[in-house]
Amino acid sequence: MDIIVKFAHYYIFYHTLSISVPRSIKKISRLESIMAGEKRISISDVAKAVGVSITTVSFILNGKAKERRISEAVNRRVLDYVKQVGYKPSRSIRKAGGKAKVLAFLSENIADPFFSEVGRHIETLAAELGYQVLYCDTRNDVNRANQYIQLCIEKEIEGLIVVPPENFEKTAEKMKQRIPMVMFDRYLPTVETSYVVSDNRTGAYNATKYLLEQGNKRIGLVSLYSSHTHIRGRLDGYMEAMDEFRMQSFIRKLSADSPAAETAIQIAEFLVDNKLDAVLFATHCLAVDGLSGIREKDIVMPRIVTFDDHVLFNHYRPAISAVVQDVEQLAKKLLETLAAEIKGKPEAISKIVVPCKLEVRESLIF
Repeated sequence: MDIIVKFAHYYIFYHTLSISVPRSIKKISRLESIMAGEKRISISDVAKAVGVSITTVSFILNGKAKERRISEAVNRRVLDYVKQVGYKPSRSIRKAGGKAKVLAFLSENIADPFFSEVGRHIETLAAELGYQVLYCDTRNDVNRANQYIQLCIEKEIEGLIVVPPENFEKTAEKMKQRIPMVMFDRYLPTVETSYVVSDNRTGAYNATKYLLEQGNKRIGLVSLYSSHTHIRGRLDGYMEAMDEFRMQSFIRKLSADSPAAETAIQIAEFLVDNKLDAVLFATHCLAVDGLSGIREKDIVMPRIVTFDDHVLFNHYRPAISAVVQDVEQLAKKLLETLAAEIKGKPEAISKIVVPCKLEVRESLIF
């Protein structure tokens, strides 16, 4: 099994392109760094010096001042300053005509099989539209996300696909008017932005209902402490099915930051203490840890289904059942939605929910 795990990890990293935020960033002013020759002048430097937004500078440099109703005075001030300091847009991310042809995908964890697979499809579809994709790993950290977004603005990247980290609301509210942006995997209820997500509630409901219809009565849910909408949706789906069948719920929430070995033990104890017939894991990572705990504690395996698939689940015995997200459709809808945002403000916010499919394997029928 260790060999399979290592192979999966190597496969994921080999097929994933990323950039990293430095662990420490020198606190030095933009003017000092420019004068010291440590970095070239960026569009952000121009905007600050002239006293306008980065978006305004971008429009002017792309010849869209009249189209965007930017005053002649502002237009002239920006162009004069650009000439004075010798600012030149980064050629590495621009095509003929001055238009950036790069999109950014801010993922929670690009080593995760789900995000890397979606990213692969996004890259393929984006290439058909003439775009390249920059991958950024936020690790569910809002500060890392903010640093990446600042980088994207300075490099004049044309649009963002964002898996929003915790406490991202303030950033999203500010950025939605500055750069085309679509949320993915989860959305922010308090921020009006377009999003593309899986139908988490219905997926969890159908999985739990299947377990109930098979005669299982003591069905547990292993989930995370999280305010994210996708995790809440899976909890709601589980509860809806349990309430519908008038069954007692058994829920164990764990910290996403806990070591895998500790999580495995906690899951094993939860299964034993509650004498569960079956269990629904809210994420495939929890399922992997749970399977480790079952093996280490030599527990009789309950019937298992996990939300989201993993390359290992078909190789496990019994093969693990999963609520499978439609990665191809998710990627397609993300690109369609972002393309509409880039072309101009759409008539309405796009709120796209993609159905999931329950893949029944041996873990539900042994």
